[in-house]
Amino acid sequence: QVQLVESGGGLVQAGGSLRLSCTASGLTFSSYTMGWFRQAPGKEREFVAAIRWLGGITDYSDSVKGRFTISRDNAKNTVYLQMNSLKPEDTAVYYCGAGRQKYDYWGQGTQVTVSS
Repeated sequence: QVQLVESGGGLVQAGGSLRLSCTASGLTFSSYTMGWFRQAPGKEREFVAAIRWLGGITDYSDSVKGRFTISRDNAKNTVYLQMNSLKPEDTAVYYCGAGRQKYDYWGQGTQVTVSS
């Protein structure tokens, strides 16, 4: 079955950096758009970034544009989210998703906490 496993979360001070990874299995990774979403306590899950399967086109939410970078390594079935200049408002559980027309598969999430 399809599995997405996130890693790389943790506690970091404001202004610091983290790199999240999401490794997929059970699907043809190179044929899927991969995305990162996050959910803060008491808030709905929100889109952070995505990278398309075709052409590697990327998309970012306005709140992270210029600070976060999404990338993928199809040989390793892994998508990354490099997060720089982190802010306390970036604190959330970060999830990766995989899909084509919509996101069909989700990971279990990894906690990112940014202290002020």
